[in-house]
Amino acid sequence: MTIQVTTTNRNAEPKHDRPFPASPFRLFEDFFNDWALHSINPERESQAWAPPTDVMEKNGTLFLKVEAPGVNEKEIELKIEGSTLTIRGTKNQPEKPEAQSFHQSEISYGKFSRSFVFPETVDAEKISASFKDGVLTVELPQKPETKPRNIKISTQ
Repeated sequence: MTIQVTTTNRNAEPKHDRPFPASPFRLFEDFFNDWALHSINPERESQAWAPPTDVMEKNGTLFLKVEAPGVNEKEIELKIEGSTLTIRGTKNQPEKPEAQSFHQSEISYGKFSRSFVFPETVDAEKISASFKDGVLTVELPQKPETKPRNIKISTQ
């Protein structure tokens, strides 16, 4: 079975590698992974993020596991249109104390949207989802008539 995956951010604008002109020290900056420069980048908070997702199959049933730690399950929306399942959500950034300053900031926050085009053999009416320990699990069972079955051969 094949699933097509799309990650989108409707609010995303073209991003530049750096918010300042290139410098002769670029190799030096790249060597140190730009950690200091990226951690103070004010655009970072609005950049798109997508929670990592695994797509698995077991006994003809597809499973999507979406890692979404820090996302409230009430902030997640699942929508089916035709054979496309879209998962949208928001990971809200906690309040920062005014006296706090970051030396590095790698945790992503904001809105996300992931779309999965599943095969016609999936029974859209029986799709179910659960959320536990920051992991969203979506079960996509096949229609009974599309599951493989053994055919007995009769002798005459």
